[in-house]
Amino acid sequence: MKKTSTRLADGRELIYYDLRDDTVRGSVDRRPLEPTLTTSEIRRDALLGDVVAVASHRQGRTYHPPADECPLCPSQGGRPTEIPDSSYDVVVFENRFPSLAGDSGRCEVVCFTSAHDASFADLTEEQARLVLEAWTDRTSELSHLPSVEQVFCFENRGAEIGVTLGHPHGQIYAYPFTTPRTALMLRSLAAHREATGGENLFDAVLERELADKRVVLEGEHWAAFVPYAAHWPYEVHLYPKRRVPDLLALEEAARAEFPAVYLELLRRFDRIFDHGESPTPYIAAWHQAPFGRLEGFDGVTRDDFALHLELFTIRRTSGKLKFLAGSESGMSVFINDVPPERAAERLREVAS
Repeated sequence: MKKTSTRLADGRELIYYDLRDDTVRGSVDRRPLEPTLTTSEIRRDALLGDVVAVASHRQGRTYHPPADECPLCPSQGGRPTEIPDSSYDVVVFENRFPSLAGDSGRCEVVCFTSAHDASFADLTEEQARLVLEAWTDRTSELSHLPSVEQVFCFENRGAEIGVTLGHPHGQIYAYPFTTPRTALMLRSLAAHREATGGENLFDAVLERELADKRVVLEGEHWAAFVPYAAHWPYEVHLYPKRRVPDLLALEEAARAEFPAVYLELLRRFDRIFDHGESPTPYIAAWHQAPFGRLEGFDGVTRDDFALHLELFTIRRTSGKLKFLAGSESGMSVFINDVPPERAAERLREVAS
C-alpha cells in the first residue's frame, strides 16, 4: 500500500491509498473553493445523558446529483471533482459538509473505488483489503487528534438508508466523546465482570453464539452470526475470534482472511430478497474501543472491549421496509418481525 496526502483547494485534507507502490499522485485541485465554514455544535441531553450534534450547514449538502455530476468520481474530461486525479484505488478526504468539526471532532469520506456504478460487494479481495488498511490508518491518525475520543468507520448503502450520493463510499466519524451505544456496552461489560468474578462479556457472547444455530459464516479467524436479540430483520455481527479492541490490533492472519469473509456476507445480503429489487440497503458499522482512559466503568479497560462489525438492513421483506415507529423511536424498544433463527437460516441458504 502507498499513501499520499495532499490538500484540496479549500484546505481540506485528501489521502490516496494505492495498491501499487510506484503510483504518483501530483494532480492539484484548481477549483475556486472558499474555505469550508461549519457550525457544528455538541449538545448534551440532560435527561437521557446522550448527545446531539447540531450542524445546520449540512442543509446545503449535495443531494442525489446525476451520475455525470458525481463529486466522488475522479476528475476527468475537464470536470473537476473532490478527487483531483483522473483515477484512484481508495481515497479518504475531509467531508465538505461535516456533522463534526474542529473541537467537536472530524468527519471524513471514504471512496471505496472510482467505479461509480459498483458497490463494496463488487470489489476484489485485494481492493477490500486496501479499504481495511485505509480504515486502520485513519483510525490511527484520528486517534491522535486531541479532540478525538472514539473513531467510527461505517458505510450507509442505499437511498432507503438516506444516502445522498450514489457512488460507493463510506464515512469515518471521529467523536470528541464516547458514544452512547458504546457506553452501554461498557456498562454491560463492567456489570458482567462484577457478577461473574472477572469473565469477559464479549467472550461469553461469542462462545454462546458459535454454539447456537444462528451462525451464518465462520472462518479460521472470523465468525459471523445473527445475534440472539437482533434488533433488525436481517442483522449480522462479525467478530474476530481473537478479541482485540480496535482495527489497529488485528493480527495479520485476521487481516488476510477478512476480505473473503466480508465480501461473502455483503453478497449474501444482496441475495436475500427478490432479484428484481434494488440492491439491499444496509448499514455496516465498525465498533471500536474508545481511546484514552475509560472512567466510570468499574475497572473495564480498552483491552476488554471487542472490535466487531454490525451489518444490518432496514428491509424486512421484498418491497417492505422496517420503519422505526412508536415503540422503537419513542421508547427505544425494538420489535423485530423476522425471528433471528430464520434470518440466519435465510443467510445460509443464499451462500454463493
